[in-house]
Amino acid sequence: MQARDPQRDDGDAEARSSDAAPGSQSTRRRRTMIMLGLLRAGVTSLLLLVLYYVLPLDTDSAASLAFGLVLGLVVLAAATFWEVRAIVRSRYPGIRAIQALATIVPLFVLLFASTYFMLSSQAPTTFSEPLTRSDALYFTVSTFATVGFGDIVPRSEAVRLLVTGQILLDLILLGLGLQVILGAVKKSRGVAGY
Repeated sequence: MQARDPQRDDGDAEARSSDAAPGSQSTRRRRTMIMLGLLRAGVTSLLLLVLYYVLPLDTDSAASLAFGLVLGLVVLAAATFWEVRAIVRSRYPGIRAIQALATIVPLFVLLFASTYFMLSSQAPTTFSEPLTRSDALYFTVSTFATVGFGDIVPRSEAVRLLVTGQILLDLILLGLGLQVILGAVKKSRGVAGY
């Protein structure tokens, strides 16, 4: 029986049994962890999408809508911070990074989709057509992906500025956010330079 270091017990089968085939159980464990990580990522994304469609999205004033958007962005920043810390502390940082992206990106997209839906509900002429939840999600995703088909466009200056803000945050999320997450994975893996 191999001696285990209680400070660094990573739960690998080799540490528990010396007669196991070299690497067979750790490979199986790694595959299981990958599948569970991908499952968690998918379930998280699906849960956020379901919440978007079932939660009541109505507001009486532009001020409460603006407060909700700012609060949502603060929650998004806190979730991002928490996810990066979880990546750094994880035994499987690559898998944890996928889970983080499956939380952060849908949360970001659905935050803006909710905002656009509520804006359109308050003033149907805010966009080129009144937006359903699916229309608002479609518009947000096409803006996030920088496709911008032009079939739905903001009509008021305030909403154009909001969409511009989303585009700038898209770039920050895609550029800086991915860099931070990849840096956390590298740091967790102990790559030189991080």
